[in-house]
Amino acid sequence: RTATIVGGGPTGLIAAEHLARAGVSVAVYDQKPSVARKFLLAGHGGLNITHTQEREGFVARYGASAPRIAPMLDRFSPQDLRDWCASLGEETFVGSSKRVFPRSFRANPLVRGWLTRLDDLGVHIHTRQRWTGWREDGGALTFIGADDAKQEVRSDVVIFALGGASWPGLGSDGAWTAPFAARGIQVAPLRPANVGLRVGWSEVFAARFAGTPVKHLALSVRGRAAASVRGDAMVTKAGIEGGPVYALTVPIRESLQESGAAILEVDLRPDLSAAELTARLQSRRPKESGSTWLKRTLGLDAVSISLLREAGAGSLPQEPHEIAALIKAVPVTSHETMPIDRAISTAGGIVWGEVNEELMLISAPGTFVAGEMLDWEAPTGGFLLQASFSSGVVAADGALGWLDKVAPGRPSAPEAALTRNDHP
Repeated sequence: RTATIVGGGPTGLIAAEHLARAGVSVAVYDQKPSVARKFLLAGHGGLNITHTQEREGFVARYGASAPRIAPMLDRFSPQDLRDWCASLGEETFVGSSKRVFPRSFRANPLVRGWLTRLDDLGVHIHTRQRWTGWREDGGALTFIGADDAKQEVRSDVVIFALGGASWPGLGSDGAWTAPFAARGIQVAPLRPANVGLRVGWSEVFAARFAGTPVKHLALSVRGRAAASVRGDAMVTKAGIEGGPVYALTVPIRESLQESGAAILEVDLRPDLSAAELTARLQSRRPKESGSTWLKRTLGLDAVSISLLREAGAGSLPQEPHEIAALIKAVPVTSHETMPIDRAISTAGGIVWGEVNEELMLISAPGTFVAGEMLDWEAPTGGFLLQASFSSGVVAADGALGWLDKVAPGRPSAPEAALTRNDHP
């Protein structure tokens, strides 16, 4: 019994492991020279593998797709993912933000152990193989290798795990959308998610503060019901980035689509009310500059004070109640997000109506889709990786169920598979 996995990221590799443990002969195809590249890059800054938020809040992170993602989290839960890490020798711990990290903070040890395990399970990994579509009869998969050599691959089941379009240099380039659409499978346009915003800063502000964090703020989107999000944001030369911005991707996108602009409201002192700020600001000393006044009474740093000046075209309100109101809602206007290749992830993909509960394409029995190829999105913080792993396990379970129907009792035959054109 044979399976082909197209895509060598975490989703594809966990599906490969799951199938191989069940005795299936598995071949993984990836267009890059090595697998798990995006996973490894994510680990450079401290690999946030999952999150310990309570279930209701965890599931809510998936927005409109929560009803489809929730059962997947039951099949492969955050605790299951932590146990899996431990089985590879990487114990995890919970940070102060309830995020979960490997003890090493890196993906490299996990990937090394994982690839060794896959090799021991007999998984064949073929790199520099770019998937180009299906044969005209819709049967075999077609690939082009680094030397432009073409090959066709047949197997009992196929799982696609090609990611979105936010990391073209690492393989997630979204090129798969065209062959799927040509086959009549509905694909929602891929759009940037967990992405920064372009902001028209003044030249002085951009030059002075690019690369400077604005700490302990709360962000909301004017005119949207979404709750404010706390954290740190990063000023860039062209705009603003960071977790609170990424968490507001959906309301930002809605605002941009409806009016062509999104106005972030930045609360620089979320733990104090406007009245409390006003009271503290009453003690301005004679001839005290605005910057000194704000620093002394409220502890605002240089970037926060300059952000206030940006909102006032270089000047600050002089009345305590006026500046207090501004501190609670500094407007930052954007007319577009950063491009999709600057995003951490993407929204859009194969719509849910095209797959069943086991993630099999309804129009192509025996073919499964998992990970970011499906039309869902989630904020950073471990929620993206968790759903990617969980969907890979669900697709693998679905593939095993399909194999039980179409090839009951037929054993895995890796030696035979290696002599055929489909597993070179």
